[in-house]
Amino acid sequence: MSNTTPLKTVAFTAPPQRILLVLPTWVGDVVMTTPFIQAMFTHFHTAEITLLMQRHMYPLLEGSPWVDRCQFWPPRSKSKEARQQYRGLVAELRSQHFDLAIILPNSLRSAWLCWRSGARRRVGFNRDGRRMLLTDPLTVPNKTVDGYEPIPLVDYYACLAQALGCEHPGDRLSLFTTTACDQAVDERLQQEGIDSQHPLVVISPGANFGASKCWAPERFAAVADQLIEQYGAAIAMSPGPGEEPLAEAIHQAMSHPAALLTAPCLTLGELKSLIKRSDLLLGNDTGPRHFARAFDIPRVTVFGPTEARWTDTSHQQETIVRVDVPCGPCHQKVCPLEIQACMTQVTVDMVTKACVTELHAFGAGKHTC
Repeated sequence: MSNTTPLKTVAFTAPPQRILLVLPTWVGDVVMTTPFIQAMFTHFHTAEITLLMQRHMYPLLEGSPWVDRCQFWPPRSKSKEARQQYRGLVAELRSQHFDLAIILPNSLRSAWLCWRSGARRRVGFNRDGRRMLLTDPLTVPNKTVDGYEPIPLVDYYACLAQALGCEHPGDRLSLFTTTACDQAVDERLQQEGIDSQHPLVVISPGANFGASKCWAPERFAAVADQLIEQYGAAIAMSPGPGEEPLAEAIHQAMSHPAALLTAPCLTLGELKSLIKRSDLLLGNDTGPRHFARAFDIPRVTVFGPTEARWTDTSHQQETIVRVDVPCGPCHQKVCPLEIQACMTQVTVDMVTKACVTELHAFGAGKHTC
């Protein structure tokens, strides 16, 4: 973890009893908030803590002890219905008379909503033009003259936790599954002919960030075929909504059978259960990678245009496969050079070797036929 300087502590005359905690909007970022969420529930153990999140994120935290009180953002739309839902959300938040709003996203929108909610104290980082909306604007721990220094997101949130009086929450990610999702996944795998006698390799081929993060389908297919031939592995491809064409392209390019979990795609809750049950997760730098971290599942992650330091943790059992290129990391959604050198230079042999190493280290070889 990075060595960030602790921020000045936010002082309270009395412990807040009604807290609104605004969560990020990306799947991976929400998973990386879980040490912070746990720290809040531990430190403010007498308070009623309400989570504000995107509605589709609820299954991500379902099964945890943190979701007794939740509010959900309305859809981002200019429609009359969406505007009415937003006004309804503001009214509902105002009626709860929050003592404290903690704003994890860096957005102006989230700070504006908390200001409109009437929360007495509003704590967040002083960036993106929202200083006047916060009662306690905190110094951004990684701000430099040239922008923002890459630091692990868990450390970024840890600075906020310490400013609120918590101990450093560490970087242990936590997720929970439900019995219903565990059973649904078991039944789905049985239907696909996958049993516990073979190491289960889950492939997560997409990335909501953009096409620049996605390794080529034919290369995923070649790695999957080699793992089947070398390990007798069972392959399950689990894309998110909109990523089905990527999974289907991998499936079509493979020489051996594999489970294509697209009809329908798994829910976020079911995807947690699938990854928890697996022996290895292979994919791009995307949200499911953090599921595997939370469940201590080995993973091989292909990195391209993104900076790995933003998502670093002390967790073991991960091999990041990447190639340094002069133009990276660029964080562009589409390669501006059209050659996507950072991804095309990652070879099938490099990724296969990493998968074999992780499977051996985890002991998945015991499943080999």
